[in-house]
Amino acid sequence: MTSSIYLTGEAKAPSNNPIMTQYGLFFIAFEIEADTHRIIDVDCSATLALTRKFIRDLFTDADIMDTGRLTEALTARYHGSSQKALIAAVNNAAKKYRELPVSG
Repeated sequence: MTSSIYLTGEAKAPSNNPIMTQYGLFFIAFEIEADTHRIIDVDCSATLALTRKFIRDLFTDADIMDTGRLTEALTARYHGSSQKALIAAVNNAAKKYRELPVSG
């Protein structure tokens, strides 16, 4: 049985974004299958439920190590005001994951 790993990434959102008012930063959280690097679940500090659902659908079953694919998907499909913050938070989480002793 594979164990999962939970980790977060964070980034600064635009100052005019409700995320900054409510949370101060943009956060994304991942549950990752350690053996395969597959994203099992994801949530973020977006203020709208539809945004969180869209991001979940976009990332579920993707490989956390494939940041190029994740960034391309966000650039092509996510056009919300926090796009840059979301990309930075995903890259931050992926960096943390790569630095874990179990991710190699």
